[in-house]
Amino acid sequence: MKEFLKKPLFIFEMANNHMGNLEHGLKIVQQFARIKEGFVSDFDFAIKLQYRDLDTFIHPDYKNRHDLKYIKRFLETRLTESEFLKILQEIKKFNFLTICTPFDEISVDRIEKHGFDIIKIGSCSFTDWPLLEKVVKTDKPIIASTAGASLDDIDKVVLFFEHREKVFALMHCVGEYPTADENLQLNQIDLLKQRYPEIAIGFSTHENPENCDSIQIAIGKGARIFERHIGLKTEKYQLNAYSSTPQQIEKWLISAKKAFEMCGVTGVRRSFSTKELSDLQGLKRGVFAKNEIKKGEKITHEKVFFAIPNISGQLVANDMSKYTEFIAKKDISINEPVLKEDVMIKDLRARIVQIMNKIKPILIAGNVVLPNKLEFELSHHYGIDKFEKWGCAMINCINREYCKKLIILLPGQKNPTHYHVKKEETFNVLYGDLIINLEGTEKHYKKGDMIIIERGKKHAFGSSGGAIFEEISTTHFAEDSFYDDENIEKNKDRKTYMTFWSDWLYKPIV
Repeated sequence: MKEFLKKPLFIFEMANNHMGNLEHGLKIVQQFARIKEGFVSDFDFAIKLQYRDLDTFIHPDYKNRHDLKYIKRFLETRLTESEFLKILQEIKKFNFLTICTPFDEISVDRIEKHGFDIIKIGSCSFTDWPLLEKVVKTDKPIIASTAGASLDDIDKVVLFFEHREKVFALMHCVGEYPTADENLQLNQIDLLKQRYPEIAIGFSTHENPENCDSIQIAIGKGARIFERHIGLKTEKYQLNAYSSTPQQIEKWLISAKKAFEMCGVTGVRRSFSTKELSDLQGLKRGVFAKNEIKKGEKITHEKVFFAIPNISGQLVANDMSKYTEFIAKKDISINEPVLKEDVMIKDLRARIVQIMNKIKPILIAGNVVLPNKLEFELSHHYGIDKFEKWGCAMINCINREYCKKLIILLPGQKNPTHYHVKKEETFNVLYGDLIINLEGTEKHYKKGDMIIIERGKKHAFGSSGGAIFEEISTTHFAEDSFYDDENIEKNKDRKTYMTFWSDWLYKPIV
């Protein structure tokens, strides 16, 4: 229904409220056209008719049975085809979309002949397969109400429409006339939206016409199409308990407009007012020097404290991300605010995203079973800028008495020579090629190979085409890696830690 949902669609259901009187039907169109004019910038509008070929719709033996409720109603409100066409012309004259519900196959042909915009499937016809087979042969979009339909039936109808590439929408509906407030079951809108996320969902109402709360709830739940029965009270004609007068529809639309205003934008992050941002800024903690900070020194959490008030141009606690480095451009005294103009700022997030996007395809290609929660560690021994040459990525699965790490190597990446004093390791190659230099002897390994690294044995590893291997060790100790290159030992910022969930592999990284 996307082409009909540039704006929310409100359907005025005339049904049989024309009372079989052409002039009365025309007055309904005219009076509700005046009501809609105040809302056309916000909503799209349609008037819906119902077609029944009464000569075939009613069994021959029952055509005079006025003791049967529906037969009596349909016969007493019968219009000729030419009268329906005059009402349809009036609907089009006032720039309504035109919708019609057919209850038999002949009526589908008549809808096509008359040029309606949309076909509506009533709840009683939701699984009327002969009628549906006829409807899907038209080129009309379809709106289908689901009152009384099981979830299994809805699934079947959805698949029926999808397999025939029909444009369609579903309406939550309760087929009680009128529907008591406690029976409106508006949470069904959530169910339909979750189960059929690509399908427009609406709300067809039969509640008390004075009820303007349910429309607001439906809008809040994401409904985009709304249908209500309409009619006019006269000395001759009374309205049923679920049909709305023009005045009631106006109140209904005012309530709907207010609900959309309160709900705001959909599908994108909202914009923020200057006042909102100013109010929030005033509550943020400013960054102040805890100790003397020298020019050229990296500003870490240990060297600052956070407090209010902050001043214009000052770093705030929200800026102190682990992905951002701050280097002092001047000496900063104790208790002095740290200003943005006094620091050099290096944003590492873009670099981290770049690295993770290189790791991701290796994990996918390796098809390795991963824990649901991934504790990621990036080792960048000579700085994150040289990660592709020197380093590795690790997923840690650490227990009290043993440790397993999944280690991922990029093509051409190496991990420098080091040894461990406390732990003994076993490497199990899961994917790709692994090159290990153990005590000066280099060997190449492939998937399925297992290598034991004893305590105190110097080793380095790398890969020519990329690799994943398990490192299983007796336990984990934070300070148990000793590198030949003393510069690595001095680099206290050679690790970056992150947490991901397993569905990260199937989502874009931003």
